[in-house]
Amino acid sequence: MSEQPPSAIGCRGLAAGYGPRLVLDGVDLEIPGANWTAVVGPNGCGKSTLLRTLAGLLSARRGEVRLLGRALDSWPRRERARRLSWLAQGAPATDLTAAECVSLGRFAHTGWLASRETADEAAIDKAMRSTGADAWAHRRLSTLSGGERQRVHIARALAVEAEVLLLDEPTAHLDPPHQEDVARLLRSEARDRGVCVVSAIHDLSLALAADRVIVLSKAGVVGHGSVAEALNGDWLSKAFNTAIDIVNVGDTPVWRPRLAP
Repeated sequence: MSEQPPSAIGCRGLAAGYGPRLVLDGVDLEIPGANWTAVVGPNGCGKSTLLRTLAGLLSARRGEVRLLGRALDSWPRRERARRLSWLAQGAPATDLTAAECVSLGRFAHTGWLASRETADEAAIDKAMRSTGADAWAHRRLSTLSGGERQRVHIARALAVEAEVLLLDEPTAHLDPPHQEDVARLLRSEARDRGVCVVSAIHDLSLALAADRVIVLSKAGVVGHGSVAEALNGDWLSKAFNTAIDIVNVGDTPVWRPRLAP
């Protein structure tokens, strides 16, 4: 494994699951700040479970999650909400307008009854412009397409201006150009703002555009490190239990489906 910056969020001996079934067991991760880390692996390997447990939405059966060097459950709820922002997979449609939805990202700063200040308005405006959600600011989410709603919810997560950003399938429902926009935005959040961005992504080519990857299999963590380490170690083939063919297009690694008979 390559040397990495100090951990922004991580876990030791983490076990998590649902009902009697453990999905993750004995997971140790130290995820650095100022990096975009993609979580990849086959369906059912625990990508969403890992992110939900790191976010504190699913209680660990064993082990500990640490946020910015401090046990996650020791943070006061409101302070933790300022430091860690979460985007769920398949966020629902509501009758809120896009602007109202994005403004929810500032409640950790303002509270429910306080009026928004200049910094709050600036964060909301910036998040909506960066995702293109400003184009339908006054439309209700229930009238938007799945891709448009997804961009609104990404804007809400960005509006928090948190130090750690956890996103479960942020490119779901988006067409390829907008997937590229989101990837560029996540990279900018990491490199320009120093945010620890962790996202579960199904699209392997898009995941390989990240700075680092966490590769999961149904048996646990295959590896966590740079994209180059993952490719050199053939972690993807090990995770999916089949040969994964990666080719370089210029300097960009791309997954090539094996369609030949």
